[in-house]
Amino acid sequence: MDFGRLITAMVTPFDGDGEINWDVTSQLVDYLIEEQKSEALVVCGTTGESPTLSDEEKLQLFSFVLEKANGRCKIIAGTGSNNTKHSIHLTKEAEKIGVDGVLLVVPYYNKPNQEGLYQHFSAIASETSLPVMLYNVPGRTGVSMSVDTTLRLAKISNIVATKECASVDQVTLIASACSDDFRVYTGDDSAGLASLAVGGYGIISVASHVVGAQMSEMIYAYTSGNVQRAGEIHRQLFPIFKGLFECPQPLPNPSAVKYALSLRGLPVGGVRLPLISPTEAEGVFIEALFH
Repeated sequence: MDFGRLITAMVTPFDGDGEINWDVTSQLVDYLIEEQKSEALVVCGTTGESPTLSDEEKLQLFSFVLEKANGRCKIIAGTGSNNTKHSIHLTKEAEKIGVDGVLLVVPYYNKPNQEGLYQHFSAIASETSLPVMLYNVPGRTGVSMSVDTTLRLAKISNIVATKECASVDQVTLIASACSDDFRVYTGDDSAGLASLAVGGYGIISVASHVVGAQMSEMIYAYTSGNVQRAGEIHRQLFPIFKGLFECPQPLPNPSAVKYALSLRGLPVGGVRLPLISPTEAEGVFIEALFH
């Protein structure tokens, strides 16, 4: 399974009552595929506010986005959690719906050791025929999956990729030792070009909601050998990559990018508590990133 090089971790649009806005979700899928050049969409990942979505909402989103995309891009369902049994259940339900793959986050809060991580992911993978992408994001989970554990899991036939957010060093080490058919993605927009340079395959992005077309150009400039052009684009986009998370104080994802989408005429709504929307001053800062 090739999920492509530019993958968007899609926001979940909400209406004024905090319920899923299906009309805007439909618009967003078209926009991300046609205008922002997303080659795959992660549905119900961190940026999709998965912690505050019910299982019923997640399954509705998987089905809706899959039908709307209609083969124009791959659909990756966020089915991971810190409960192995529950992750297996949700993965099986996603497989029935027909998604192209699943994203499984490192279990959070309960802080398993490396053997526990291996057994968690291998147990889920053994219960599905879908391609599995691992997701290591220690800043959110409280534990980091080691390079060795990732490489061990990569030997399982349907574990085909990882979204690595620990560091470019970790991307480097995994890419240096994994097989050619195991894909290493960064989940850090600002590290995208550096990750490609050390053997990463692509980017699972938040900023691609608003600068995806430019990011796609950067990736394909690099992979076609035009390193100078790729560097130029990265430098142009770097303030946006950083600003969406640091505006002007750290703002939890996806608050800033949802605001940025509203500036583009896509009323994706606010965020569910405990996240909060940008303040007026933060909104001014976000708007200034695009001028």
